[in-house]
Amino acid sequence: MAASSTASPRVRAGVPAIRAGQGHEFFWRRLHSISGIVPIGAFLVEHILVSNATAINGPDAYANQVKFLGSLPLVIALESIFIWLPIAFHGGYGIYLWLRGTSNVTDYPWAGNWMYTLQRYTGIIAFAYIGWHVYSTRFHGIDLHAYPSASFGKVQMELAAAWAFAFYVAGLLCACWHFAYGIFLFCAKWGVVA
Repeated sequence: MAASSTASPRVRAGVPAIRAGQGHEFFWRRLHSISGIVPIGAFLVEHILVSNATAINGPDAYANQVKFLGSLPLVIALESIFIWLPIAFHGGYGIYLWLRGTSNVTDYPWAGNWMYTLQRYTGIIAFAYIGWHVYSTRFHGIDLHAYPSASFGKVQMELAAAWAFAFYVAGLLCACWHFAYGIFLFCAKWGVVA
């Protein structure tokens, strides 16, 4: 039996290529990708696994970590250049991409479409959480850089409210999931994986 000319093309296994964009969009998407991994991802890992983990050793250990971070030379410049600017760019450009994109998860409920949708929603939730977290820890109430010994108590007071605790948990889970899937997307975009 002869092969039909109307046979569907054979699809190769693997991850489909991610759209890179054209013109300047290629640059902005790559910058968006790398800003989520290097400064933001590194800060997330440090923030959770180093700084916040010191709370396990009690209020004094946590206060010493806050004091150490606050005593870094040019701390405001370091935070601005390596934390706040990348977060503002990554979050702002991510929202821009989200508003331009379309979800077809109801039409095609494939894993890739669900991951696309989850990446967008976890990003929005994480961005809102980060904004609230920065406001509540840095600009509301006592200045923790000036009074690091109050840092453990301040966080303890915030987490005493059930809604704040739930928001912390949801925000951290969303930030961690967004970062973890972002690592995969980074590897796919940058050619680390096929």
